[in-house]
Amino acid sequence: MMPKNITRLDEMREQVNRFHKDHPEVWDLFVRFTLDRIKRGFRNYSSKAIFERIRWETDSAGGDGVSSWKLNNNYPAFYARRFAKMFPEHAEFFRTRKQTSIYDDPTTLPELSPVNYNGIKLSLIKGSSN
Repeated sequence: MMPKNITRLDEMREQVNRFHKDHPEVWDLFVRFTLDRIKRGFRNYSSKAIFERIRWETDSAGGDGVSSWKLNNNYPAFYARRFAKMFPEHAEFFRTRKQTSIYDDPTTLPELSPVNYNGIKLSLIKGSSN
């Protein structure tokens, strides 16, 4: 069980940092595709759009039809903030909002991986009785 002072934001930050460490190629692509948008004259852009391009460019399933990793939809905001820190001259490129998950309790659920999607019903994940 997680300590009481851990928030959902802390939990997500830990997950994205673990993913970042395990898949540095995603950061490399994020930077490459972001700098490409900047060079093309964009003053700001969507970190989610950058993630969709990464998905498009790297979508290759293994022999069993399952990819080796998935990009979590919670990650773009963290990558946008990391980009702003690493490239302060472009700190305003991604517009970010206050992360309200700081007020939420952690889910304490394990992060799903590609193998979790092999025949599992989403209603089970959400706790629905359907």
